[in-house]
Amino acid sequence: RKQAAEDGAAPIPEAAAGKEAVVAAVVSWVHAAIAADRKIGPLKQLQGHVWRAGFRSGKMVAQLFRDAPDALVEWRNAGIKTYIYSSGSREAQHLFFGHSQAGDLRPYLCGYFDTSSGLKGEADSYRNIQLTLGVDDPSEVRWFCCCFQACESS
Repeated sequence: RKQAAEDGAAPIPEAAAGKEAVVAAVVSWVHAAIAADRKIGPLKQLQGHVWRAGFRSGKMVAQLFRDAPDALVEWRNAGIKTYIYSSGSREAQHLFFGHSQAGDLRPYLCGYFDTSSGLKGEADSYRNIQLTLGVDDPSEVRWFCCCFQACESS
């Protein structure tokens, strides 16, 4: 309710309005938040619930580019530590890489970062991760990004 109000969405009615009215209002807000590409906690929590159920039941399988699993294996064998930084929650990342079309890739990853480190389009987010990893020289970190703004920030 609080997030919908902050977003200027139609109010989410109280439970007394009935389950159908509450669900319809929440679904409407979720659709609007997804369409606006909002990177907010409540939406990420919902994503976590959906992904947890989908991946654990086997109804969902994460699809990666064909070269990604081989690259993860190659990097680990070369002693290169690989971390994931995504706007998806750390739990969602863990589920995604644990249930890929290439199998469980989590053994090839050293950790996960999400927007609790900051937004992907902000340079401070990358500095926060660098500090967390204990890296003094930014040139020691290679970023592979999904969007141009994130690449510029990194």
